[in-house]
Amino acid sequence: MVANPAAGGRTKRAVSTGNIELDKKMGGGIPEGSLTLIEGQSDSGKSVLVQQLTWGALRDGMRVLFYTTENTTRSLLNQMQDLGLDVEDQFLLGKLSIFPVPQAFDEEQSRQVLQMLRRHIAQQQENIDIVIIDSLTTFVSHVEDKETLIFFTLCKEFCDLNKTIMFTLHSFAFNEQMFTRLRSICDAHLKLRVEEIGDQLVKALEVAKIRGAEKSTGNVISFDVEPNLGMRIVPITKAQA
Repeated sequence: MVANPAAGGRTKRAVSTGNIELDKKMGGGIPEGSLTLIEGQSDSGKSVLVQQLTWGALRDGMRVLFYTTENTTRSLLNQMQDLGLDVEDQFLLGKLSIFPVPQAFDEEQSRQVLQMLRRHIAQQQENIDIVIIDSLTTFVSHVEDKETLIFFTLCKEFCDLNKTIMFTLHSFAFNEQMFTRLRSICDAHLKLRVEEIGDQLVKALEVAKIRGAEKSTGNVISFDVEPNLGMRIVPITKAQA
């Protein structure tokens, strides 16, 4: 934990995955109050990573607001349970709030959803510590870059209240110039990809940036996703075998 001068010396927690080995590779976890971009290609493990972080945060007593475009409330709970990340009790106790968000198919719908997300997050701010949006791709792909930058900037202001916000985005959502601008706004940037090593495919997590991390970042972590275990680090020597 690190001191947070902006909060009058209040101890700032780190958002943990609940996996000691994985946290160590991620520089000790993601500091509270971080705007976090989780970027990657399809099927690279973005959703599993935010589910793992949700589980770890709930275990540490944090309150999580989870917006999903790919699941119903029940299917998300079942999916996490299948990975050994059972959060049913925290959901029933109100520590985890899940809101399925319908996908948008045009600019007007996307703009309305982004406005709705901003309003709803603001209304819930007294009751939450972490906001997760999985994923933003369907909305930002239909609006002008200016709209997305405004949304990220407003979210950054929300993080100044010591709230943590995490987004997942597909790598094809923007051109490189736009991604560069978004990464500069964010406090943490995690990038996922699928790599072919020998005759097998391995997921890789690159810890590109975590401002305020307790330890050095820049690690590349190879992992598998296994039933009842969630994310499991794969030693690179084993992956190359």
